[in-house]
Amino acid sequence: MSTEDAISTALHSALSHLEHQGSYVRMLFVDFSSAFNTIIPRRLVTKLTKLGLSSSICQWIMDFLTNQPQTVRIGQHISSQLALSTGSPQGCVLSPLLYFLYTYDCTPTHPTNTIVKYADDTTAVGLISGGDEAAYREEVRRLVGWCKVNNLILNTSKTKEIIMDFQRKTTDMEPLHINGECVERVPVFKFLGRHITEDLSWTTNTHHMVKKAQQRLHFLRILRKHHLEEKLLVSFYRCSIESVLAYCISTWYTSSSAADKKALQRIINTAQKITGCALPSLQDILSSRCFTRSANILKDPSHPGNHLFALLPSGKCFLSIKSRTNRLKNSFYPTAIRTLNTSSHPHTRSS
Repeated sequence: MSTEDAISTALHSALSHLEHQGSYVRMLFVDFSSAFNTIIPRRLVTKLTKLGLSSSICQWIMDFLTNQPQTVRIGQHISSQLALSTGSPQGCVLSPLLYFLYTYDCTPTHPTNTIVKYADDTTAVGLISGGDEAAYREEVRRLVGWCKVNNLILNTSKTKEIIMDFQRKTTDMEPLHINGECVERVPVFKFLGRHITEDLSWTTNTHHMVKKAQQRLHFLRILRKHHLEEKLLVSFYRCSIESVLAYCISTWYTSSSAADKKALQRIINTAQKITGCALPSLQDILSSRCFTRSANILKDPSHPGNHLFALLPSGKCFLSIKSRTNRLKNSFYPTAIRTLNTSSHPHTRSS
């Protein structure tokens, strides 16, 4: 699952639920202290065995994670060696996969809750109806208990909660407590690099992107001033500026306001003047990303959004997702399905 998939999964469950009257969503962004460093190798191997991995692979992983020599060097001084048998090495390409397998059994126990995981980022989404939060609060208690059993240290001070409530008559929500500490409720949270707000607008997210892109435009101007050739200027733009503007674009662009889109396009227009050549618009990038993501989702039956791409009996079009509000209508999955249905793109027909 990519970051776009993780964000889209969390937002789609929330947006779909908010279509119903008398409903709201509580989204808990869980923070773990040194998550990779707290993995217990023996518990991990037990889980890998249950998942069907061979004994030789399990033994290799056990050997890899135990008796890891550690030393500290300050200047010319080196500490004595210490062997560690807990955690997975930071920076190792294998660590995120091992952590994912270690937490595979962290799943919701109630159908109105969703737990979205990406590496060591965990988000619990509670879909509340009629003001009944019993299932959500029980889910959080179970999550806390699961963390204790699996030696994961939950950092309550950095764990935040957003409440999305569009009801006309709202009441003060009871705060959430974890281990006796009150979880802070925030209006905006940076989730996997994108800013999610309680009103589900993307203005804050756009502001941060524009600010970062403008800072990098300065360096593009410097390179132009020193007569860097056009090809290299475009390469720098795509790596340092377009990458910022297009990150997770399929999750937020169609839901952004016209003013936000214009602000982002101004960045591209400025870059075009500096580089002296035409650059792809965000709409063009979005179309390409939507087709690519849709094709990948259709090929992966285990993807959490695969079931949303349901073919009609004719086998030529996909069933549209009904939406009462523009919030859901303009989100990724409904937009992707509309795009596929109105296009002759081969991804549609080959599915």
